[in-house]
Amino acid sequence: MNKIGFNLLVWSGGLPDSFLPITERLKGLGYDGIECFMAERDKKAYKRLGDHLRDIGLEATCVLGMGPDENPISDSKAIREKGVLRLKEAIDCAHAINSKIICGPFHSAFATFTNRRPPEDQEYAWSAEVLHAAGEYAAQAGMVLTIEALNRFECYLCNTMDQLTALVNRVSHPNVKAMFDTHHANIEEKKIEVAIKKVAPVLEHVHISENDRGTPGDGHIPWDETFSTLASIKYKGWLTIEAFTRNDPEFANAINVWREYSKPWDMAEGGLKFIREMCLRHGL
Repeated sequence: MNKIGFNLLVWSGGLPDSFLPITERLKGLGYDGIECFMAERDKKAYKRLGDHLRDIGLEATCVLGMGPDENPISDSKAIREKGVLRLKEAIDCAHAINSKIICGPFHSAFATFTNRRPPEDQEYAWSAEVLHAAGEYAAQAGMVLTIEALNRFECYLCNTMDQLTALVNRVSHPNVKAMFDTHHANIEEKKIEVAIKKVAPVLEHVHISENDRGTPGDGHIPWDETFSTLASIKYKGWLTIEAFTRNDPEFANAINVWREYSKPWDMAEGGLKFIREMCLRHGL
C-alpha cells in the first residue's frame, strides 16, 4: 500500500511551532506523513517535531538542497568534503525526526551552473564519490538517500531519468536510490511511461507535483499515464505532494515562485482526494 505525504513547504522551509496544528489537521484529513525541507540545522528542532508526529501517528520524510559552498561536484576537494559533512549533518537531523528518506537534488548544488556548459564525466565521478560516502553514513541510520533530477533551469547535472539512473548506478550503494518528480519530468522527459520504467529498478520516492506547482489534478500533467505506469512497475513507496506558495518569501524567491498557484489547504484537501482517486482507478 502506497503512503501519501504532504510537503510542508507551502507554509515554511523551516520548522516553526505553527507546524504542530498543521500536522494535526493533515493527520485528520487522512495523510500518512509529512515532508519537511531541511533549512533548519538544529537537531533538537527535528526531534521536537518528530516526537509530535509520533504522538499523533504521522511519519516523516525530508527534502534537502545543497548550496555552492558545499557543492558535491565542485573542482575544489575542500568544498566537496563540505558536501559530505552537510549530508551527514542532514542524515543526523532526519534521524532525529524519524525519517527513513532524504530526497532532493543533493547530487550537486542547486541552480549552480559552471561556465554554462554540459556536465562532464569528472563531475559525475565527484558526485558519485560524495554520495557513496553519504550512503555509508545513511546505512548506519537505516536511511535511504533518494536523489532527484531537476529541470534544465535549476540544474545541469541530472535533468532526466537516464542521467539520474546512470548516476545512481555509478554510486553503487544500496542506500542511495532515485526519486521521480512529475513537475520536472513534465519539462524534460519525452515520454513519462518510458522515464518511469527506466528509473524503476532504483526508484524509491515520488513527488506528485502539478505543472504549475499548484493543486495536483488541476493542470496538464499526464496523470493517468503516470499512475498506470507506477502501478505497472508495482511501485510501493511514498506519493508525496510537493506544491509551492509565497508563504516563505526567502524560499519562494530562491526557486522563482512569484505568484500564488493554489491555497495551501486547497492543495492538501484536493490533492489527497485526487491521489486516492488515481490510485483506485489504476490499482496502485
